[in-house]
Amino acid sequence: MKGRRIILMGFMGTCPIAGVIWQHVHYIVGLQRLGHDVYYVEDSARLPYDPVAGEVNLGFGYTAKLLGKLAEEFNFKDRWAFRARYLPDDPGAGMSRSRLQQLYRDADAILNLCGAQELHDDLLVSNHLIYIESDPGLEQIRADQGDRLTLEHLRAHRVLFSFGENVGTRNCPVPSRRLKWLPTRQPVATDFWKTEHGPKRGAVFTSIANWSTSGQKDVTWRGEKYLWSKSREFLRFIAAPRLAGEEFELSTEIKNRRTRGRFERHGWRLRAPQFLSASHQRYRAYVQGSKGEFTVAKDQYVRLKTAWFSDRSACYLAAGRPVITQQTGFTRHYGDGDGLFAFDSLDQIAEAVKMINLDYRKHSQAARELAVEFFEAGKVLRSLLDRAGI
Repeated sequence: MKGRRIILMGFMGTCPIAGVIWQHVHYIVGLQRLGHDVYYVEDSARLPYDPVAGEVNLGFGYTAKLLGKLAEEFNFKDRWAFRARYLPDDPGAGMSRSRLQQLYRDADAILNLCGAQELHDDLLVSNHLIYIESDPGLEQIRADQGDRLTLEHLRAHRVLFSFGENVGTRNCPVPSRRLKWLPTRQPVATDFWKTEHGPKRGAVFTSIANWSTSGQKDVTWRGEKYLWSKSREFLRFIAAPRLAGEEFELSTEIKNRRTRGRFERHGWRLRAPQFLSASHQRYRAYVQGSKGEFTVAKDQYVRLKTAWFSDRSACYLAAGRPVITQQTGFTRHYGDGDGLFAFDSLDQIAEAVKMINLDYRKHSQAARELAVEFFEAGKVLRSLLDRAGI
């Protein structure tokens, strides 16, 4: 394939937390390794978060500095732009507005990662917009309910992809309403995560998560409410460490003291996530230093059987760290057992821990092999571009 000019549009500058950064970087690096000319752009009215100030504000100094550093580290120097459409004069950073407007006209593909980029006149000169949905369920329900803005936004894209690999099939209950959803998954540059040794003595199963993200993304569909938060699912399986005879660690922010106490009594170690989230290098080291991952999925992914799979869990697998995660229907695509275990019950969690402990080396190697087989960036992105006709 001849190299293409490809724009990745995302939000790692306005939401500069480590997991989000890695999600974007894997696309950039994966596309570069396929021989494409890759640009990174944020051209939005979305206000940026400044982790130093600890607040969302009008300034974008932190965002611009971060994007400049990432561009140096991952080889997209002079190929990035940040436009502050919430400001009247829109000073921006990186590429000039005129250069960016020309790039929109010339690009062979514009990837709208997580569908986070709103559409505007500058962008709509292109008919090569590709929607990549990382959080399946909500948009499909809104479309099924006939939400006009959702349908207009989705239909402005040439192709729709979803991490929910069951979306648009009989295995997911939400009808597609004439929208053709194609399956995809998180690309991972697995060499970034490879470890040469097993975890140190005393390492435990860990995970990194937002505690409560409910609110505007909770949705009621056909008389039932579907939540966009992991907190309820973690509470459902709070007894997992005690039953498994293992200590688990969760890097999240639980502000309620009584809830924190419940977790600690059931064998959880809790740590503040800010230190890890502020550095993509520390985040990676934390994953690599873990025994494996234990985590849950959001209520929407589980009950709608979307087959969603976490990009963070894919990184654990790439590091050779076995993953125990809540069933969303993903086993139809990735299997179950030997490095990756799905659960619906506490007993299944305890059994997964037992199996991993019986032959950790086998499950570590299997985890790494799963990552290479299913998530290697070159494979995932070549397939995506081929099916998009790029």
